[in-house]
Amino acid sequence: MAVDVDAIEDVRALLATARGVLFDFDGPVCRLFPDGSSLPVANELRELVAREGARSLLTAGEARDKDPHAVLRAVHRGRREHAGLVGVLEERVSVRELDAARKARPTPDAARLIRELSGRGLRLAVVTNNSSLAASSYLEEHGLRGCFDVVHGRTSDVHLMKPHPDVVIRALRSLRLRPEDAVMIGDSPADVRAAARAGVRFIGYGRNARKESELRGAGATVVVSSYALLLDEA
Repeated sequence: MAVDVDAIEDVRALLATARGVLFDFDGPVCRLFPDGSSLPVANELRELVAREGARSLLTAGEARDKDPHAVLRAVHRGRREHAGLVGVLEERVSVRELDAARKARPTPDAARLIRELSGRGLRLAVVTNNSSLAASSYLEEHGLRGCFDVVHGRTSDVHLMKPHPDVVIRALRSLRLRPEDAVMIGDSPADVRAAARAGVRFIGYGRNARKESELRGAGATVVVSSYALLLDEA
């Protein structure tokens, strides 16, 4: 992808005026399930759903989706009939995310950017739909946990996953920051919408053309494909 000089300058300007940076985890910090490796986890959840006789809760797309969170959301819609199943699935996803964190693929230059922003005195948080234990485990393993003031992840209430702004709002409260004092870095339309609903400025991390298109389609106006060019002045 071509370097967007204007986008780089926009990101630098956002970071220069921020007191805190909120990082989504899977994508902006690392690839938790690279190369479609989330599919076996999604299939495992679908098997549990089928055993409970709840396969009808899944749409045709959700019955094939490689994202385990798609299965979680589907069962949550039918929680009145299958209230206990949501908790079982969420716990299973958390275990598999923790396993995946040990093998996650670092996002290029993310660690350097995180350390530089922390060194500048910015307050950092993780705001993720993944398990907070998985995110914390990865950060500890890569020597980054000390750069983050807080790590906020998925709760047992699946309804509060992004694009709901709950995790962003929790992070702002923990950091004691006003929305206008923070910037969020994310890589999905759900991140764009969660940031907007919380009143937080947004930087899209679009590692490829498809990701960039999805982010812009969701309303992101500042998108970068690499952190490398941010490092000189980050």
